[in-house]
Amino acid sequence: MKFLFKIKTYFPKILHYIINKQAYVKVAAENVWNFIFFMKRHTNTLFQQLIDFSTIDYLERKFRFENFYHLLSIKYNMRLVITCITTEGGYLESIIKIYSSANWYEREIWDMVGIFFKNHPDLRRLLTDYGFKGHPLRKDFPMTGYIEVRYDDFGKRILYEEVSLSQEYRTFSLENPWSTII
Repeated sequence: MKFLFKIKTYFPKILHYIINKQAYVKVAAENVWNFIFFMKRHTNTLFQQLIDFSTIDYLERKFRFENFYHLLSIKYNMRLVITCITTEGGYLESIIKIYSSANWYEREIWDMVGIFFKNHPDLRRLLTDYGFKGHPLRKDFPMTGYIEVRYDDFGKRILYEEVSLSQEYRTFSLENPWSTII
């Protein structure tokens, strides 16, 4: 973990901390590409594998998306988690030129959360239909979705319909639910 203090000379604005022997580094979104490139190529780190890349949506925050890059250095037997935050409508630089495995992670995050990746060679939907509206893992996405897909036995085709609830919402009085029982 001594490498974290040495890196501070190259990237003075990063925040680093250790939780349960796991190293975490907070980097500004505009510096993520440079920082990850440095961590892969520097002789004291050599983080050659991107293990995972994920995003958490915090709806109540101004910078609502927190992104986590999980890197592994086999030579030094170290793991590193790089975090950065982005806004709704913000973007991150694609790291496919550094780690080719980032292609599927970035496409999944674009599809599910809606974070755009600048300079991504093939940024298209991965888990949802191409005509799908919205991003399902956002906290403000409705639980029922916007459209419903079903198969029509009579027409032998797939139908896309607007979602309609079969039952109206009911209001309950929780003060005394047994007061109507005689």
